Amino acid sequence: MTHTEDAGDAATAHAWEVLGGRSQLVQHVSFVGAGAVLPSRLPVREMARAGVGVCSLAAAELLALRNRVPVPAVRVNEAAVATAFVSERHLRIDGRAPTSFAPLSGFWPAADGWVRTHANYPHHRARLLSALGIADRGGDRELVGVLSKELASRPAEEVQETVYAAGGLAVAVAGAPAAAGPALVERRHVGQGSPRLPAPAPVPAQDVRVLDLTRVIAGPVATRTLALLGADVLRVDAPQLPEDADAHADTGAGKRSTLLDLGSPGDRHAFEDLLGRADVVVTGYRPGALDRHGLTPDVLLDRYPDLIVAQLCAWDWSGPWAGRRGFDSLVQAGTGIAAMEATADGRPGVLPAQALDHGTGYLLAAAVLRALSDRQATGGGCHLRLSLAGTASWLLHDIRPTPAQGEADTYDSGSWLAETESPYGLLRHALPPVHYDGAPTNWDHAPTQWGTDPPNWA
Repeated sequence: MTHTEDAGDAATAHAWEVLGGRSQLVQHVSFVGAGAVLPSRLPVREMARAGVGVCSLAAAELLALRNRVPVPAVRVNEAAVATAFVSERHLRIDGRAPTSFAPLSGFWPAADGWVRTHANYPHHRARLLSALGIADRGGDRELVGVLSKELASRPAEEVQETVYAAGGLAVAVAGAPAAAGPALVERRHVGQGSPRLPAPAPVPAQDVRVLDLTRVIAGPVATRTLALLGADVLRVDAPQLPEDADAHADTGAGKRSTLLDLGSPGDRHAFEDLLGRADVVVTGYRPGALDRHGLTPDVLLDRYPDLIVAQLCAWDWSGPWAGRRGFDSLVQAGTGIAAMEATADGRPGVLPAQALDHGTGYLLAAAVLRALSDRQATGGGCHLRLSLAGTASWLLHDIRPTPAQGEADTYDSGSWLAETESPYGLLRHALPPVHYDGAPTNWDHAPTQWGTDPPNWA
């Protein structure tokens, strides 16, 4: 099959500038087209390839700095990108396809519009039903009709605020795209220091220790990518917040996973020991959620001036929605993307992938890699902030469509999928799309079982 290579891309150049990269390095990036992958009214293909492109370039830049060699060429295949952006759909565990959305998650007609709910996790499901006065009797299939009738009787914003007040997740579907939102990436260099000159290495992030305090898709995609590139990534979760096993099977590749209760003195001591030797801390909780544990960026950077603190949230870092929980599907609904992608009958639509999650994940990994390059050159730490709403604003307002290049590939061809034995069973999974000359083509180990690793660095 013939492919067309595309060099020079405005969205990639823009993202690289926002990340603080040297403009002349963008010439190292080219794309191999695969037709109109990730089809959408919005430029999802362009956003996806730009996110992976700058992540690949940031990895190539760091590798070149470590080894004192020229930056290797970056050549990103759009078919690999499209496959990775729907990695959770390609996942098979001993042949079984995971369930992506629970029956009580989705779009529902309200009295004056539409509402999007998210009830995949048991605690969010329970709060949704309780907030609306629905008795939790019978299975989800039986409750679909009850929920639908209740939502149809209420205005969309009333549902949104009532469910939010109860700690649940529901968002009124915006009828038009929102105004420009948060910045794509916020970067703040912190402190002064001596250049950090790690030893030459075959992969960019070798010997970099990453504390992974993220969940679901965007944050885990970022840390999964750092693990691919050689980082020692340890995911830390609270034992009272179990993760979906299928989600971890998809995003846990190359990492290890441990459980620590930060309210327990023994576990807190173990966490502090990890923190004291970490290079990077990545958090994916809503603003303020970790403050009670003394884990604000300012406190962390005051204690460890060379640390890179990377934060991810759903909506924004200030304003009335800053403290709200959110997921990709809800941000699509609240920013007007669902309205832009509406079907012919007026029902809200969705992007062809959880593109805000995956796109933000690769941008987050790119931001960390760039911060490591800056630290290597000048010393000092860095505070990074990204959000799903910032990525949504980039998609809605800042990226122009470009002609598709090449012929269409089959998404699930063997070229972009692999099989790996794991504690969960035989995994069929998407291969990583991040690529530069000499880049790893797969993770060095399968996901370990969630929460089963000891709390120490490798």
